[in-house]
Amino acid sequence: MASRPRPAPAPLADRFGRVHTDLRISLTDRCNLRCTYCMPAQGPGWLPKPELLTDGELLRLAGIAVHRLGIRTLRLTGGEPLLRRGLPGLVERLAALGAELSLTTNGVGLARLAPELARAGLHRANVSLDTLRPGRYAALTRRDRLADVLAGLAAARDAGLRPVKVNTVPVRGVNDDELVDLVEFAVRGGYRARFIESMPLDAQGAWDRAAMVTAEEILAVLGGRWRLTPVGRRGNAPAEEWRLDGTEHVVGVIAAVTRPFCGGCDRVRLTADGQLRNCLFATAESDLRALLRSGADDDAVEAAWRACVAGKGPGHRIGAADFERPARPMSAIGG
Repeated sequence: MASRPRPAPAPLADRFGRVHTDLRISLTDRCNLRCTYCMPAQGPGWLPKPELLTDGELLRLAGIAVHRLGIRTLRLTGGEPLLRRGLPGLVERLAALGAELSLTTNGVGLARLAPELARAGLHRANVSLDTLRPGRYAALTRRDRLADVLAGLAAARDAGLRPVKVNTVPVRGVNDDELVDLVEFAVRGGYRARFIESMPLDAQGAWDRAAMVTAEEILAVLGGRWRLTPVGRRGNAPAEEWRLDGTEHVVGVIAAVTRPFCGGCDRVRLTADGQLRNCLFATAESDLRALLRSGADDDAVEAAWRACVAGKGPGHRIGAADFERPARPMSAIGG
């Protein structure tokens, strides 16, 4: 007798009607760079290994997300996800769930791993790159690894990952004079350039709004080089996009601070130690790891997941007098 088809899962919705279909999974809080806008030169301290989700725990939660909660896209983040041991095998098992699978990385180890990750089932990659100047890269990241990142970008493109996006965080007086150069680099290489407003998620708590280069400023600079035609936003994607007239290339801007897109947010985040966050700026988490390790069944995990998302607020309050920074920095939350 043929088995009955699995019924479609009920939408993973919050009280504002937003349906969540995108899960960001942090594989580790560790990173091999020390970007000045993200963390101090020494530290922060890393999570002890026993606190991290095992591959089996991570795969179980991802399976619940896809099969019971309607998650359609999985993005692997960190820290630096390429530092996770056995990553290609984990990617292969995640890809078997049937969701679209992507990766956000600093690119340092990508040249070695990109072909294997593509064969394992990875679809797309986002690579952080804040400057094309070797000396500036070393100063920004406190590591001399620009050549490795450039090789990683080329390897990801050549392995067939599409698109390969280049993510840049412009900081006033630091790298904001390279916006046009970075887009031209992306056009030449067949990548997709994206600029991200800096956010108050650094480990040292030194974020300064005055140093943030706004979406309006970014577009003004790029508009001096190209005529920009708005493409809009692809579904609930965080980036607004513009086509560079006369080309087939688009550039994206993620303006979480000055142009919040909270009303269409479809993302939920799982930290490397198994904490579920319904917002990047959430100040509370749901402990799914504790449920798994106490012997909870999938029904209990699903119920906890739905309760966490149901409690999501209307949006972040950056700029409000009562804004409260999350206790975890971006490196520990996952991008």
